[in-house]
Amino acid sequence: MTPHPAASTDIPRPTGYVYHPLFAWHDTGTSAGLRPADPLAGVQPGKHVEAADAKRRTHELIHACGLLRKLVVIEPREATMTELLRVHTGDHVQHIKEQSERSGGDAGDGFSPVGRGSYDIARLAAGGLVELVTAVVKGELTRGYALTRPPGHHATADTSMGFCLFNSLAVAARHAQAELGLPRIAIVDWDAHHGNGTQSIFYTDPTVLTISLHQALSYPPNSGWIHEHGVRDGTGYALNVPLPAGSGHAAYVKAMRQVVLPALDRFKPDLILLAAGFDANAWDPMSRQVLTADSYRTMTRLLVDAADRLCHGRLVAAHEGGYNPWYVPFCVLAFLEELSGHTTGIPDPYADIAAEYAAEPLLRHQDEVIQEATEFLKLIRPPTTARTSN
Repeated sequence: MTPHPAASTDIPRPTGYVYHPLFAWHDTGTSAGLRPADPLAGVQPGKHVEAADAKRRTHELIHACGLLRKLVVIEPREATMTELLRVHTGDHVQHIKEQSERSGGDAGDGFSPVGRGSYDIARLAAGGLVELVTAVVKGELTRGYALTRPPGHHATADTSMGFCLFNSLAVAARHAQAELGLPRIAIVDWDAHHGNGTQSIFYTDPTVLTISLHQALSYPPNSGWIHEHGVRDGTGYALNVPLPAGSGHAAYVKAMRQVVLPALDRFKPDLILLAAGFDANAWDPMSRQVLTADSYRTMTRLLVDAADRLCHGRLVAAHEGGYNPWYVPFCVLAFLEELSGHTTGIPDPYADIAAEYAAEPLLRHQDEVIQEATEFLKLIRPPTTARTSN
């Protein structure tokens, strides 16, 4: 196989990277996919779908191919209580703490295990992202990627769900506003599932734009529709593109070009945060979308260009979903090469198998969703005051 094309620029960008072995130690137990093991009900012990394998193998590929040497490693630290309480209620934080100090339990929806010690690991994930955002805003880095676990974008202010304990992206966004002086934050979410938690936290807030590309009629049920666009002062600052199952490269790139990029251009953020889920890949067990590693490379290139144009290059990603342990690492590698400007010469070994998926044309029912979402761009109001010089 020949190496894939080089990243879009020959100029490497100082790019931060957050990982810690404890992220792989978040214990989701012996569930069978989603259900807790229950031999009396016929549910044989197995492995929870949100296990460490995909993320651990991703880190090992980044290290083994030499890309880690090109990144600036940021040591994570636990999020403070002040940082968590800017987003979450005290009762929610206490619930996760209590479950964690026991032998484990559930975070809130019956499908999101909390293992012993998971509270501290979730705080480490949120705090690691805060440290990365801080380094980017201070100019020590241009961009960053936090390979953290547990994920966060489904966690609302007062409960956990969808395998997420604390909403790290929301914590980082509020930190950027409260401590780093950035007024306007955009959060782009291309995880296969609706970023409902992030949307709900900022649903009345015109200073944070949330944009979610996700599979329609997936998770959470009855969530992420186009008509969900914020309320009161936040009207227009939530955008959703619920793509039909089976959407691939053409649909996602069209949605990026026609909805995401124009929304960012209108909003003019001071920082772009990315909920970097990789579960819309063609072989993921938790979605029915058909993206390839090159799809993630292309979408990343578009976001990098937008960040360069709008906010001094500030683009920080947090890993969310992605459950196929043998393909997610190559999707992340393509993303991270494009984010950092470094190439490894490691090709996508599944590219030939996925070639037909990537070549699929944009279908009419997919385009109709994108066109409808485009109509809501006019609700986003550009800044009325002078932009920050940060």
